[in-house]
Amino acid sequence: MITIIQRVTQAKVTVNQNDIGVIQEGIMALVAVEREDSTRNADRLLERILNYRIFADAEGKMNLKLSEIQGQLLLVPQFTLAANTDKGNRPSFASSASPDHARELFAYLQQQALLQLPGCQFGQFGADMQVSLINNGPVTFTLRA
Repeated sequence: MITIIQRVTQAKVTVNQNDIGVIQEGIMALVAVEREDSTRNADRLLERILNYRIFADAEGKMNLKLSEIQGQLLLVPQFTLAANTDKGNRPSFASSASPDHARELFAYLQQQALLQLPGCQFGQFGADMQVSLINNGPVTFTLRA
């Protein structure tokens, strides 16, 4: 699994002009499932997201994790992150999980996230989503599990 996490002051996902996921200070994570991923990958990815120290401490150093700032989490499925862009001018999705496998693993990730961080928000798998955010920093990282 692969994710791009962004430290945000606010973020939201809109589907059909309805806000379906809204957070204030925290992390917005775009998440892609690759063909060989399993629940073990999802567990590890969530662990990394929740414990990645990207928030400023009293000295202004990125030394705090999400829970230490009482931050929120918005997980957004985005299959295009799994694209291979090494050749040509068109992405290849050969390494992406099938839609059924990806949907299953993203649903699992959602369940696990809610167990660890009640109130976690989500985008909608397979929907045409509009995502807006204010990236704080900007601070953006790519994580794999």
